[in-house]
Amino acid sequence: MRSITKSKDHEEILESLNEFHKLYLIGCGTCATMCRTGGVEEVVDMSTLLKQKGKEIVGWTVIPTACDVLSHEIMKEEKVKLSQAEAILEMSCGFGNQQIARGTSLPVLPANDTVSMSIEYPEGTYTSACMQCGECLLGATASVCPMVICPKTMCNGPCGGTDNGMCEVDKNKDCAWTLIYNKLKDQDRLDELKKYQPPKNYQHALKPVPFLLHGL
Repeated sequence: MRSITKSKDHEEILESLNEFHKLYLIGCGTCATMCRTGGVEEVVDMSTLLKQKGKEIVGWTVIPTACDVLSHEIMKEEKVKLSQAEAILEMSCGFGNQQIARGTSLPVLPANDTVSMSIEYPEGTYTSACMQCGECLLGATASVCPMVICPKTMCNGPCGGTDNGMCEVDKNKDCAWTLIYNKLKDQDRLDELKKYQPPKNYQHALKPVPFLLHGL
């Protein structure tokens, strides 16, 4: 599973940093490095840009996995430099931002937008994987999630717009329900398509999810 991120516009980043002069930069050695939004090269480039804009960079690091609680240990090792900073510019995902913020009282400002949680398939290609709907259909859809892949999030499909296995919303993408059909056919389970799936009850998608999950 990977957090897919894209870099914010430099103007937006600079505006968010407008009231801060001394900055500490944090990147991520996992997902953001893969997306080229927060690896060593990107953090160094961002440091150079901010210096050109008159900012003082008191230090930077690329945490192996920014969303991991072990990031707090690395921040402790960097406490001297962090003590000189007025804010942290975080170049990972939203999960990393929140994890880093739990380990400091400094403002933690994002340089990236988190686009999706994705899996790698096929190799080198990342596809959105799960929207945490609280009512999983994967058993009936051969592990192809229509809530994520279908732009219409159809629980029963395909719609009338599917064209030779391609989606009418984006003709360059496979129709989710064609993928489901083909996999169920390979598994000799096409009878699953005859079962009606009721509309989603989005009250089951707990937001926010409680920290203690007992009794769910």
